[in-house]
Amino acid sequence: MDIKILGSGCCRCKKTYDTVNQVVEDDHIDATIEYVTDIAKILEYDIMSMPAIVIDGKVVLNGQVPTAAQVRQILKN
Repeated sequence: MDIKILGSGCCRCKKTYDTVNQVVEDDHIDATIEYVTDIAKILEYDIMSMPAIVIDGKVVLNGQVPTAAQVRQILKN
């Protein structure tokens, strides 16, 4: 699983990255996680607000900081 956290580097984006990292580690999920702050790369995903989570090339969440429970639900789908 390829997970990208798209963000500007703000505290909300960092919190999202940390939460996703923690869930992947705690649940022993085989995934690579990348924190993308390059605006040119972020614009490729056509999102309206950050932070955003992209899994295997598909935007699954944007504009909010998810809880660990929300991240687990997203990763199950």
